[in-house]
Amino acid sequence: MTCSFSLALHKLHSKQFHYRSSSQTTCLVCHPFRRQLGATLPALLLHKSQLSGLSSWLEKKTTNKTTQQKMFHVVQYQPLRLITQNGLSSMCLKLMLSRPAALAQIWKSWFSSYSLVGNKNIILMGPPGAGKTTIGRIVGQKLDCPIIDIDDDVLETTWNMSVSEKLQDVGNEQFLEEEGKALLKFSASGSVISLTGSNPMHAAGMQHVKKNGIVVYLDVPTTVIMSRLKSMKVDRIVGQSPGISLKDILQFRKQFYKRWYDIRVLCGGDIAAEVVAEKVLDAVKRYQNSELETFISTRSSRSGRSVEKDSHKYFSDVVTEGLAPDGGLFVPEGGLPKFTAGEWQSLIEATYIERAQVILERCIHPSDIPASKLAEIIGTAYGENFTCSKIAPVRHLAGNQFLLELFHGPTASFKDFALQMVPHIFAYCIPRSCNYLVLVATSGDTGSAVLDGFSRLHDTDKQRIAVMNFFPEDGVSPIQKSQMIGCQKENAWSVGVKSDFDFCQTAIKQIFTNSDYTGFLTVEYGTALAAANSINWARLLPQIVYHASAYLDLVHQDIIPFGSPVDVCIPTGNFGNILAALYAKMMGIPIRKCICASNENNVLTDFIRTGVYDLRGRKLIPTFSPAVDILKSSNLERYLHLITDEDGQMVAQLYNQLENQGHFQLQKDLLEKLQQDLVAGWCSEEDCLAAIHSVYSTTGYILDTHTAVAKVVADRLQDRTCPIIISSTAHYSKFAPAILRALRIAEINQNPLSQLHLLSSYSPLPPVHWGLLETLKKKGNEDHQICAADMSMLMSHIETLIQNHFMKVF
Repeated sequence: MTCSFSLALHKLHSKQFHYRSSSQTTCLVCHPFRRQLGATLPALLLHKSQLSGLSSWLEKKTTNKTTQQKMFHVVQYQPLRLITQNGLSSMCLKLMLSRPAALAQIWKSWFSSYSLVGNKNIILMGPPGAGKTTIGRIVGQKLDCPIIDIDDDVLETTWNMSVSEKLQDVGNEQFLEEEGKALLKFSASGSVISLTGSNPMHAAGMQHVKKNGIVVYLDVPTTVIMSRLKSMKVDRIVGQSPGISLKDILQFRKQFYKRWYDIRVLCGGDIAAEVVAEKVLDAVKRYQNSELETFISTRSSRSGRSVEKDSHKYFSDVVTEGLAPDGGLFVPEGGLPKFTAGEWQSLIEATYIERAQVILERCIHPSDIPASKLAEIIGTAYGENFTCSKIAPVRHLAGNQFLLELFHGPTASFKDFALQMVPHIFAYCIPRSCNYLVLVATSGDTGSAVLDGFSRLHDTDKQRIAVMNFFPEDGVSPIQKSQMIGCQKENAWSVGVKSDFDFCQTAIKQIFTNSDYTGFLTVEYGTALAAANSINWARLLPQIVYHASAYLDLVHQDIIPFGSPVDVCIPTGNFGNILAALYAKMMGIPIRKCICASNENNVLTDFIRTGVYDLRGRKLIPTFSPAVDILKSSNLERYLHLITDEDGQMVAQLYNQLENQGHFQLQKDLLEKLQQDLVAGWCSEEDCLAAIHSVYSTTGYILDTHTAVAKVVADRLQDRTCPIIISSTAHYSKFAPAILRALRIAEINQNPLSQLHLLSSYSPLPPVHWGLLETLKKKGNEDHQICAADMSMLMSHIETLIQNHFMKVF
């Protein structure tokens, strides 16, 4: 066994098994044709999503299974979760194939095989005044294990003097060094350890203590800590130099806490230590039991869900696979995490990035993405590429209406919130041994957001990940088209399709479920397909964040007290954005009603009012708000799965009926449940333009066409008993011709760049989008491929792109 594993590992890293592909060195353990490479044990390292397509393709290409077995040694990629339940062979295989993060989490599987603590430590970390010592004692008593307080049991014992005396003796800088040295000499197992507030500032000491435990960050709001320290008559802490306030040093320390923790426990102001201790225990249990956070298809029946471990899907799987094998969409089997009112209130003072970190940590298990890596991804996603430091600011419009501005990202639409983050999540989750082609269908804004997001990957990731964007050639605004073409990069391309968005979206779904075709791409090119549309679960999570953040901003601005309800009104086409608001409500944000705003393609309005989803005789109408020119709303399926109490069989029946007969109808009880969450209305083209003109005339603010649709519907449907947050989903610059028409500017130059300069001359609020201007200035913005509305043509374009970007296997 050892020899076989060593041989395989040697081959994985041997130079003779690498080749050049788009200037990338790619492992050729996956190359099936061993004779041309001199290999003796070829292995095709695949993600499990590729295996079914590969098998289907192989069966149709040859009937000689013996020959197949000689040519291929197929190894399935999967996260390291059940290592204790497999033999050494399986363990070695997973060690060889899994991503670095999974390797870092291996000990967790052994840990969970024993007691809650086993031979590992629970390490409590946080600022002074967080209650580490008290909570540590309670946790230790509950687990009946040793309790170690670093201050009392390690430092003072080592120094033979009190901590305050040592600080006075050596000063701030030397104190941190002495404290770190003491930590380096310390060892324990199966204990609950309470760190000092300054321990995390010594890197070597923290690395040492972290090796044998789970670091739990007690995250207490700074205002609460300051209040506690004041009551304890503490006015100075370690590291606080003259002229630096207590608040400043507490804020400064956060960067060190965030570097080391494995799990976070939110602690509000009035929460009892006993309650925090229970939260610590729950968080540790969750951390150990990653196999419990699985995903299912919206079309899977309860009786048909396999109990076999290998059939389970985890976050990493659903990110890479996108669409479930049965054509359904992935949803978390255990539902979304719930936040208490106190936990939400602890985020009122937080920045957008801090809120995103906390929310997404609870939605993504650390065995899929560790907290430190997630923080890095979020910081990259919402950095200088956003033109507003608040990322998603809430602006008062008029009366009790507020705008959630979601257009400050690089491509000027709400899609940036997900698509500046998802490419980095995707690159982290996929196995390193394969190339991936991401397919996207867009009705307007998604295309440029996907292209821009994936083009910002690190160079090594761009060499193994490419994206192809299909959009309706005549179904997007001129500026949207110019933007999508202008966002093309070395790993990102756009193809205009002579049809509408529904054709593009349906075609991509059919390609994903065509096992012959996907198997062919896997074997012939070593390339797997993935999706970045809102059907991908990872696209929805960042959208939950901004709906939650908007509510917290209203509380922070003293518009409402926490707990008071709000309504939200969202221009809706594919149902993803409004679904994210519904998810935020489920997680504890007090949203009363979600108002679905449609344009003249009002199939969703009819459905929400009647329970009948009817596409018979409907034709897509091109409008001034093309991003919601959609008849088949993909994410509606996830909501139906929710209100049917996860009855995948019923969802499958509804969508089979829609596919075969063009319509379906909800039962009365389901319609009543739906209408408890949703109300709907639609807006004509004339009313859309009139709303833009009216708002500009009274406030000087320019709405984009989609936001105008939502504004019209909000005016009609809100009851004015609570604030309403209108999602401003795109910047008006993307729809300059319609805006100029709404503002009754007679002469409109056909050049998109000239149109933006004309708008800018009116000194509008908000200003013309700078990033969009820069994109349109690029030369060659008319160069793109155009494809007929034919599946075989789309597949041909995909294969050509793969041939050009990834080296073909000969």
